[in-house]
Amino acid sequence: MSMTNTDWHNRPYYTLDAWCKNQFHYKCYKVALNAHMNCPNRDGSIGTRGCIFCSEGGSGEFAVDIRGLDIQKQLNEGIRRIAGKLPDTSFEKPCIIAYFQAYTNTYAPLPYLKEVFTEALSCPMVLGISVATRPDCLPGEVIGLLSALKEAFPEKFIWIELGLQTIHGQTAAYIRRGYPLSCFETACRALSLARIPTIVHVILGLPNETREQMYETVRYVNAIRPFGVKFQLLHVLAGTDLAADYAAGQFQTLTKEAYLDIVIRCLELLSPEITVHRVTGDGPKDILIAPDWSRNKKDVLNSLHALMKERHTHQGLSYQEPSPQYSEDNHVTGSIDTL
Repeated sequence: MSMTNTDWHNRPYYTLDAWCKNQFHYKCYKVALNAHMNCPNRDGSIGTRGCIFCSEGGSGEFAVDIRGLDIQKQLNEGIRRIAGKLPDTSFEKPCIIAYFQAYTNTYAPLPYLKEVFTEALSCPMVLGISVATRPDCLPGEVIGLLSALKEAFPEKFIWIELGLQTIHGQTAAYIRRGYPLSCFETACRALSLARIPTIVHVILGLPNETREQMYETVRYVNAIRPFGVKFQLLHVLAGTDLAADYAAGQFQTLTKEAYLDIVIRCLELLSPEITVHRVTGDGPKDILIAPDWSRNKKDVLNSLHALMKERHTHQGLSYQEPSPQYSEDNHVTGSIDTL
């Protein structure tokens, strides 16, 4: 089914699980961490209320959050929790991706960043780290640190996850993203030059966005040519400003049927070379307001795979090479939209 020579392991799209099996020849597991950093959209540098959809946990509700700054203890606890659900043989080899998830994970003094990243990379069970951050929090010295860590740990990988969410300026302003699209492009260019793979986060179902606008964001991601992409269903979480707008009837969340239809089309448009790290997401059940159907992630994934099989479709079915406005070295030459 794949349009490439890459093994998708019987999935209709190129999953992170397939990438891990192709790269390491066995299954890998992600441990989400909280390095107790802040965010410029919360500390007053850009704003104080965060993005409109972001909870008090800074998108890190599933992180192993042990008080203190000891990343090794968090990793040990995360491994213990996973190991308790799996055969003993699952951890005979390094199989952990250390995921710095909560808040903005390059928004701290350089010595501290070096300390926590080094601590994770030094763990024998860790294959590499994935660092969630904002494109406006990647100055040259941080890129330099990441490059130095690549040299110090040549057998391990370093990924940077960037929250794009949308390319459309009106939506970006509404969700209080806090940076223009040109900033995202600058960060992608710098990471590409440093040969640090990027994973782009896209939210589907943002208020007032049409399906075609969502598909335009996917076409833009194709032009950026990241290593991976995460498609995230918009969740309404208690305590967020988005929850207040939802309660006021200003928008509705997607139905399961609508979401499946949209994400399938996004996958069809997506380059078959891009690894899909997520196709839905599951909000913390204790603070999830809507959509209620998203609580059953297994059902959502099973429904997605069944529907793609029924439609005889797969990632890249409708992929087209990016338009000439993008340069051959994979860097955007002009901003599609800005705030």
